[in-house]
Amino acid sequence: MSNEVVVCALYKFAVLNDYKDLRQPLLNLMLGKDVHGTLLLAREGINGTIAGSREGIDAVKAWIASDERFDGIDYKESFVDIQPFKRTKVKLKKEIVTMGVEGIDPKRVVGTYVDPKEWNDLISDPEVLLIDTRNQYEVEIGTFKNAVNPSTDTFREFPEYVKENLDPSKHKKVAMFCTGGIRCEKSTAYLKEQGFDEVYHLKGGILKYLEDVPEEQSLWHGECFVFDDRVTVNHRLERGDYDQCHACRRPITEEDKQRPEYEQGVSCHQCIDSLTEEQKARFKERERQMRLAEERGEVHVGGEAARIIAERKARKKAEREAQARKSLEGEKARKTASA
Repeated sequence: MSNEVVVCALYKFAVLNDYKDLRQPLLNLMLGKDVHGTLLLAREGINGTIAGSREGIDAVKAWIASDERFDGIDYKESFVDIQPFKRTKVKLKKEIVTMGVEGIDPKRVVGTYVDPKEWNDLISDPEVLLIDTRNQYEVEIGTFKNAVNPSTDTFREFPEYVKENLDPSKHKKVAMFCTGGIRCEKSTAYLKEQGFDEVYHLKGGILKYLEDVPEEQSLWHGECFVFDDRVTVNHRLERGDYDQCHACRRPITEEDKQRPEYEQGVSCHQCIDSLTEEQKARFKERERQMRLAEERGEVHVGGEAARIIAERKARKKAEREAQARKSLEGEKARKTASA
């Protein structure tokens, strides 16, 4: 095969009380085999996407297979010419996919898995409510025909969407999908906990559907966002037509790059109004350093990049706190209205 880099997405919900002890051996293996990408470890399991040679990916899969707690792990592979990740990371997290609701356990209760080849029949049923559980910017570049867009910016907002828009007595059949399947493990488990009876989700997610269903039979429209340097993939799982704003990480088109708000590495029309002058100055300096490093044949991952990463983490934390306050206020309002 001419495409020598294997991209492997994986996840498994499992009880990993020793997950902190797994980090270093796994990281050492990935570094030793020149496997790039990010894996998340938490008490509830493992999740992530990695890329490397066939030998390197198989070595990681063999390490995972040596632990029976990972039996039945979900893998999805695709192939590219160029390594899509710059770094190798194994992170410790509270959740491997963050919904922010305590007690949701896909190992205990989950929706009904639907094979990609049976998905078209299910979502063509007029009684089925089809929901895209991904973020707004992902839905905008591709989704299934007739899918509902919850217009969420993070997965933490999904429970609030359910409370405000879905009703077990009205929505008898609900089908959901996401990129690789992991979000739907929790979203379907959450709906089951809320009293919804018939809850379905696409096994293996959009990526598995694109792999298994011929394009001429497909009900998928557009491209699929992926969390690596490819940005998006088309129905053939090849790199798509989108680029990425390196300030906000959202997908952009060639037309978007012609807009006055766009400055490479600094801003785009989606984020320019949310950036401070200090942030723009930092992004400009980072872009300058990256250009200089590229001219020298190096990769810039220095202090400026570290500051940007820390800044993004702080911004995400602030967004989570704001969403928590919003949810609390909404709950209080509902209680007041029902009193």
